Amino acid sequence: MRVLRALAVVLLCLCCSTVQAAEKELNVGFIYVSPIGDAGWSYAHDQGRKGLDGMAGVKTSYVEAVAEGPDSERVMQNMARKGYDLIFATSFGYMDPMLKVAKQFPDAKFMHCSGFKMADNMGNYFGRMYQARYLSGMVAGGMTKSKTIGYVAAFPIPEVIRGINAFALGVQAVNPEATVRVVWTKTWYDPATEKEAAKSLLDVGADVIAQHQDSPGPQEAAQEKGVYSIGYNSDMSAFAPKAHLTAPVWNWAPFYKNVVEQVQKGTWKAESVWPGMETGIVDLAPFGAMVPKELQDKVMAAKADIIAGNNKIFVGPVKDQKGEIKIAEGVVAPDADLLGMTWFVQGVVGTTE
Repeated sequence: MRVLRALAVVLLCLCCSTVQAAEKELNVGFIYVSPIGDAGWSYAHDQGRKGLDGMAGVKTSYVEAVAEGPDSERVMQNMARKGYDLIFATSFGYMDPMLKVAKQFPDAKFMHCSGFKMADNMGNYFGRMYQARYLSGMVAGGMTKSKTIGYVAAFPIPEVIRGINAFALGVQAVNPEATVRVVWTKTWYDPATEKEAAKSLLDVGADVIAQHQDSPGPQEAAQEKGVYSIGYNSDMSAFAPKAHLTAPVWNWAPFYKNVVEQVQKGTWKAESVWPGMETGIVDLAPFGAMVPKELQDKVMAAKADIIAGNNKIFVGPVKDQKGEIKIAEGVVAPDADLLGMTWFVQGVVGTTE
């Protein structure tokens, strides 16, 4: 009888443990480099985080405006010490701090956006935004009259350089004589600096302003000047309705849901993920009313080709600024070359420094 009672107690404990394990809430943390009200990069990621709100057994939180470097390491350690199961760090400069923290907390899962370093419990992810950049370049090339297009850019890292090159190739696909002039701000989010950079490009004749920045500052500068603009990260048309032509945009919710589900099921593994337009994670914002139907149709046809895998964007011959062949005729640039891109294509005016 005592044996049966003891066995019953053991079974009861096992059942309780199983129920508790099944009911354990998955704590997911997000770290952003700028405020979520930036209408740009961090805003787009936070919209993706909100897409997790309806998932059973998932609790999310975030810390915004976290500087790259020691500050980000401190925030990640804080989350890991509090028992977070999964942590997303969403800026390039978070890469080394995350790698360090991941090694200190092997039981947690870490995902770094836009980087390339990995560990057993740390993967990385980004999207093929260069595809949408190419399409937005087609729009800019079709709308410019001065044949000078300005590009306000954050930092000269491969992610940004690759986007500028894809944009320029899109411009050239519809307007071979147009050039893309680049100004570096050396900041991800500084509305005043970004707006002033746009003004400097307007002063040298640019009549379309594009950007790789987090704020709508460049859009506002374009509208004030009475010219056009291409946004980034989200649909920024509300900030410059008379200027905004379109924007390459992010939809992170499907990706974040997929990663969380993998962690819940125990199937997650550290890997490098780089999805494209076919997944819907990367897309193009609606066209402004000023974009002619003929140009819209041309861009949408190009989008269909990209989704079908018929347009790889970086297909040779592609020359650099010096006129030297960087991608041979008929060759599709491999992902390794795209991820490490440090040179500008012909037709881009500016330096990669």
